[in-house]
Amino acid sequence: MSFLIDFATRSHRQNDSAYREALAMLQGMSARDRADIGIKQADFARIAREMSRR
Repeated sequence: MSFLIDFATRSHRQNDSAYREALAMLQGMSARDRADIGIKQADFARIAREMSRR
């Protein structure tokens, strides 16, 4: 049971906010912008993870 409590109360990693910001930026792009740079919505999570690492 203590594992669940520790898991629920653990602090968020430093790059979680950077991941959320990158994902919001990608989602805020228009379909035309995404087509110009050649990304699809299915790639958003992977791209946001890569962006947050930098």
